[in-house]
Amino acid sequence: MPRNFVRKFLPHPDVITQNRWIKLLGPRLQEPSLWHINRRSFSLAVALGIFCAFIPVPSQMLIAAVGAIWLRVNILVAVPLVWISNPFTMGPLYYFCYLLGAKMLGREPQRFNFELSFDWLINGLAAIWQSFLLGCFTVGAISAIASFVLVRVLWHMHILSHIKARAQRLHNR
Repeated sequence: MPRNFVRKFLPHPDVITQNRWIKLLGPRLQEPSLWHINRRSFSLAVALGIFCAFIPVPSQMLIAAVGAIWLRVNILVAVPLVWISNPFTMGPLYYFCYLLGAKMLGREPQRFNFELSFDWLINGLAAIWQSFLLGCFTVGAISAIASFVLVRVLWHMHILSHIKARAQRLHNR
């Protein structure tokens, strides 16, 4: 990843680790791998963030942060990627997950009217939860694996083009 990208878009780790709320989390956040961008840290952070985007709970960002700390990958990449599922995309994404899960279980998709209420979560979700969770896990896993491979391939292509450009400059001297 080019250095100017890092400087332009990501805050310096010291700015984050010196925050009074983050300091409470202790030395675990001082781990250098949480803040460096390298091929391993970046590609795994992308995969983790995208997988967490398909976990249908309100604390996706917290799950991504804990996962990044546990896996020692870039936390500044993993956490924002969770916002792939946001209030605008959540409906279509989760509906697709439900349809896929129903198809995988050999069930006919049911018609339902979603309501943002506790009653609907208890009664309405009870009828579709297996299909919904299977679809979320499947789409999340496939998306995470595909994004991991894509990032690794693009990173490799970037390095090769950089090497070729350097070789060309040396050849032209």
